[in-house]
Amino acid sequence: MKSSDRDRDREAMWEGQNEEFRDPAEIVGFWQDAGNADIRLLEFETKGRWWETLLDLDISLLVTREYEHLLLCMSVDDSAGPVTSLMRLPHPSGLAVDRDNGVVYVASTRNPNQIFDFVPLNGLMSRLDMQKAPIEDKVLVPIRTRLLPGCLYIHDLAMVSGALHANSVGQNAVVRLHSSGRHERVWWPRCIEAENGPIFGRNHLQLNSIASGADVQSSFFSASTDEVTDLRPGDPEFPVDGRGVIFSGRSRQAIARGLTRPHSARLVGDRIWVDNSGYGEVGYIEDGKFRTVAGLPGWTRGLCFCENVMFVGTSRILPRFHKYAPGLDLETGRCGVHALDVNTGGLLGSIFWPFGSQVFSVEWLPRDFATGLPFQAGNNASSVREKLLFYSFQVHHSEED
Repeated sequence: MKSSDRDRDREAMWEGQNEEFRDPAEIVGFWQDAGNADIRLLEFETKGRWWETLLDLDISLLVTREYEHLLLCMSVDDSAGPVTSLMRLPHPSGLAVDRDNGVVYVASTRNPNQIFDFVPLNGLMSRLDMQKAPIEDKVLVPIRTRLLPGCLYIHDLAMVSGALHANSVGQNAVVRLHSSGRHERVWWPRCIEAENGPIFGRNHLQLNSIASGADVQSSFFSASTDEVTDLRPGDPEFPVDGRGVIFSGRSRQAIARGLTRPHSARLVGDRIWVDNSGYGEVGYIEDGKFRTVAGLPGWTRGLCFCENVMFVGTSRILPRFHKYAPGLDLETGRCGVHALDVNTGGLLGSIFWPFGSQVFSVEWLPRDFATGLPFQAGNNASSVREKLLFYSFQVHHSEED
C-alpha cells in the first residue's frame, strides 16, 4: 500500500472513531446499535378500555420485552393522550420497584448479567452552553449498572425486607443483590440438597419467580419442577405438563403442584397469584392447587396488581419450545398485556404488538413518580431532546441522602 493511501485510510479510521458513541442510547445501554430499534416493534393494537384503564388508575406501566431487547413505558397524558417511551437493553427480564427509595431495577440477562438502576429526573442543570429543553419531569433515567456473573441466569427481581433479591435460576437459588455488585445466596429448596451439599452448579428446577413477603421465609417461589433429574428444564424434551410447583420460603418444600411452567408468582394479601404459562392462564393457589381466573391468548408471563386491576403479559410461543405449552395453540399466541378485573377475571382492555415476541415482566408506577423513559417512540434516539437530557440531567436519590 502506498504511503498516501495508508495515510488516507488512517485518517478515515480516526474520523470514524471520532463519530462513534455519540448517541446517548448507545452510552446508557452499553450497546453500539442501541439507537436503532426497529419501529415495527412499537406498532400496537388495543382492545377495550386499555388506555382508559391506565388513565383511571393514573399510572405508568413498565414492560420488559426480552427477545426484542426493549424496556417500554406506557402512560396517558391528560393533554397529549397515550404516550409510549422506551430504552433498549440487552435481553431485559425482571423488574422491581423500591418504592421507599424511589428506584426502579431492571435485570439484563445476557452474559454477564446486569442490573440497571433507574430514578426519576429531577430537572436539568443550569448551563450557559445550552438552551432550556422541553423535557418533562419524572422521566426515568439510568444512574448505575452492576455486572454479575452470567451463570446466575437472573429471572425475576423483587424487594424483600427492603433489599433487592433475584432468582438465580442457574443456581436453583434466590440471591440477595448488593449495590457493590456482590451477591449472596439466601434461600434454596430442600430438593437440591444432596450428600455433598446443595446443587448450585447447574439449573435443575427453573426456579424463576418470587412472590415476595415481609421476609424470605414468608415469601413463595415458582419452579418448573421440584425433582432433580438428568433431564433438565432447559431441554425441549423435558416433560413440563403438570410438574410445576410453588415453594414455601419457610418450609423450603412445595406447597402447590399441578402447574405447567409457572411464572411471575405474586403475593397479594394472603393469596399467591401466578401465571400458569403453559396453558395461557392466570390464577391463584388454593388448598395446594391452581385455580384459574382467566385464560389469555398466549404464554402468560408478567403479572402485577394495582388496586382492583391486574396486568398480565402474554407472549407468542417460540416454535423450538412448543412442548413447553401443551395447553396452547402455537399459531395463536400474541405478544401483549391485558388489564383484568381482579374480582371477576373480566377483561378491561388489552394492548397487542403484532411484531412483538416475548413479554417477561410488567410493573406499574404512579404517574407522579415517573411518566416515562428517556427515548420517545418514533423519535430518532440522537435527537436534540435526548442529547440535552443526558448532557445535564439531575436526580434526587433518597437512598444516598
